[in-house]
Amino acid sequence: MTRTRTIRLRRPLLAGTTAVAAMAVTAGLVAATAEPAKAAAGPKLSLIAATNSVTLTSWKEEPGVYLDLGTYLTAEGTPLELKVTRKSYKDPVTITQTVYEGGKAKVKTLPKGTVKDFSGLRGFTEITVTDKAGKKVLSRSEDFCPNNASGRVRPDAPATSKYPESCPTNPFTLGSVWGVEKGWAANTYAGSYTEPVALAAGTYTAKVGVAKKYRDLFGIADKPATVKVTVQERSYEDEQDATGSASRSSASGKHAGHGAAHRAPTAHPGHGPGHAPTPAQAAAPVTSGAGPSYNVGHGPLKAAPPALPWALKKQQAARSMRVGDTGGQTDGSRKAPALQPLSKRPAGKPSVPAVPKPDLRSLPAYGIVVSDGEKDIPGKDYLAFSANVWNAGPAQLVVDGFRSPGKAKMDAYQYFYDAKGKQVGYTPTGTMEWDPRPGHMHWHFTDFASYRLLKADKKEAVRSGKEAFCLANTDAIDYTVKNANWHPFNTDLSTACGEENSISVREVLDVGSGDTYSQDLPGQSFDITDVPNGTYYIQVLANPEKRLKETSVDNNSALRKIVLGGKPGKRTVTVPAHDLVNAN
Repeated sequence: MTRTRTIRLRRPLLAGTTAVAAMAVTAGLVAATAEPAKAAAGPKLSLIAATNSVTLTSWKEEPGVYLDLGTYLTAEGTPLELKVTRKSYKDPVTITQTVYEGGKAKVKTLPKGTVKDFSGLRGFTEITVTDKAGKKVLSRSEDFCPNNASGRVRPDAPATSKYPESCPTNPFTLGSVWGVEKGWAANTYAGSYTEPVALAAGTYTAKVGVAKKYRDLFGIADKPATVKVTVQERSYEDEQDATGSASRSSASGKHAGHGAAHRAPTAHPGHGPGHAPTPAQAAAPVTSGAGPSYNVGHGPLKAAPPALPWALKKQQAARSMRVGDTGGQTDGSRKAPALQPLSKRPAGKPSVPAVPKPDLRSLPAYGIVVSDGEKDIPGKDYLAFSANVWNAGPAQLVVDGFRSPGKAKMDAYQYFYDAKGKQVGYTPTGTMEWDPRPGHMHWHFTDFASYRLLKADKKEAVRSGKEAFCLANTDAIDYTVKNANWHPFNTDLSTACGEENSISVREVLDVGSGDTYSQDLPGQSFDITDVPNGTYYIQVLANPEKRLKETSVDNNSALRKIVLGGKPGKRTVTVPAHDLVNAN
């Protein structure tokens, strides 16, 4: 599809936990032990290096080197826990630290300007690189997401981290939780959020330190880590010729942490553009928010194998070779299990008990572009966009579909649970239908959301053909709401939306998470071929028929103002900022 603006997904970081394991062994040799913190009571934080030396690859086809130097921030005594929120899109993003003293949690407000968005702490690390002669060849700062690829640094640390596994990228995020569990460490490398640097093949010395304002804020010692860096230049073609197979190629080149950080998951055959992001190339620009953000796994799970360069994957795909991730796998190392419905359709009288219910809310549209429908329909202009409906809780949205033998559709039911998780009621809530089209091929729930293009007077002009959905927790919208699940079960489709021969399907939208769909296909996006230029509003409407039972239906609609212009075949769209959110 030809667009007026190219959109690529910028993925959260996944560094190999093998590096974390090595760090636990070598930390005593290369770490700088933090001096007693002079700041208010809190965790004891240290910057350490997993290894004394790293080898980085500069690909001829992708100029530049990513500075994955294997440095980590460790937390001891108590966790580092931060909450990042905004009251509304008219308010700036603020940050607080939860400090644990004597088993009690206290909230400490951090200075204004500490954060500007939800992607991490700006300019947290400072990196200088010198060549063999001692000449400085690079000086730069890197942002830091405390949720980045973390792992334990000692065997008696908590077995799992309670904190989320990435920092959100959705431009309309409302709240996020960042943290480094005690006895754990988070990689300071910014992954796909950073840009490559120009370093010729050779050897260098990198010094990595924490910026002074963060040292003062968190009581981190001023003891930078030093890492020897070897840069080697390689070619995709040489790599392929030398190995002759995908499995051998994946064993060389980028190490697990670096490769995984730049790998987009293979599109599940049943989800289409909304949940199948375009491959994230190494030099992917800042996300527009059009793609979903994926919560990737973290230690102590086994590290994913190194990723092949995307150009090489495309060459091999053309030869019908299956490499890397496949359907039903999240990162090449573990398979996402299906969400299990009940064994049979509910019996007895339907009821809607007085228990907590989900609260579906719509986000304003984003990732808004004009396309030509991939040239499939000459002379047509389409308005493509991304839309997200999220669950503000305090209860999950749980919908099961049950199929009667021989029937084309499933009957859908919404389930309700008490505070102990016991099912206490259910009610019919529409249907599920099998979508056989390429890019879908799964069961869609038909009563989740509706998209409409409204005129300046808010009257409907065009309706999108996309009004049925397979639910997945693609975006962390607000993890500070009550009962938010920081580790949602299905963060991509994987096997969660059933097969053509499925007799039942369960679809769940967790508290705090939302489901992003992009309107990239003709018939799903708005056909604006005959729509006059002027001001319009994209309406994202959750629960349009009000069949789903929820806490409130007064917050189900969100509007995004746009201005259409141009001429047939060359239509344009201007997207004004939405309050303080200036993202198209």
